[in-house]
Amino acid sequence: MREGILYGRFAAGQRLIEADLTRAFGVSRGPLREAFRRLSTEGLIESVPNRGAVVRRLTRKETAELFEIRTALEMLAAQLAARNISSPAVREKFETTIVPIWNDSPRDVPLAYLDENKLFHQAVVDASGNDQLAAVGRQLQLPLIMFQLSGALTPDILAQSNAEHRAVAKEILAGKGDAAAEIMRKNLDRAG
Repeated sequence: MREGILYGRFAAGQRLIEADLTRAFGVSRGPLREAFRRLSTEGLIESVPNRGAVVRRLTRKETAELFEIRTALEMLAAQLAARNISSPAVREKFETTIVPIWNDSPRDVPLAYLDENKLFHQAVVDASGNDQLAAVGRQLQLPLIMFQLSGALTPDILAQSNAEHRAVAKEILAGKGDAAAEIMRKNLDRAG
C-alpha cells in the first residue's frame, strides 16, 4: 500500500475501502488495519470521520514547510558528503548510484524522473554518513510531496533539475561542501 500511495496507484484524497483492499491484497481485515495504523503514523493516510481511511493530501503550507526542512537537511547532507567523498568506498557507492544523472536523454516522463530524483537525493544523504540525518529525511514524506506535485513537472523543469543535480554531484566529488550545499539550496528552493 505504501508504494501504491507514493507512486500514485492511490490518489491524494482517495478513500481506501477495506473490502476492496482485502480482496486486492489477499489479506484479512486485521493486517489491513495494522497497515492503516502504520501508514497513518507515517503521515501517508488519515482517518476521516464518516469516510474511513483516506490518502493524505498535503496543503500548500505543509508542502512549503516540509521543503524548508528538507532544504536545510540536504544542504547539510551535501556538505557532509563532500567531506566524506575522499573515502574510496563512499565515492564508489555515490558514483555508482548517481549514474542516471549523467544520461543526456530528455526527462519528459515526470513519474519516471521521480525515481531518478529520489535516487540522487538519497545518494547524497547516504554519502553524508549521518544515519540520523537519513532517518529524519525519510520522515519528510518526500515521495508523497513529489508525486502530488508531479503534474506540474514539465520537461524544462526536469532538465533544469537534472542540471542542478549534476552541478551538486560535481562539487561533492571535488570535495567542495559549501558550493555543493549552495547549489542544493537553489535546487530545492526552486522545487519548493
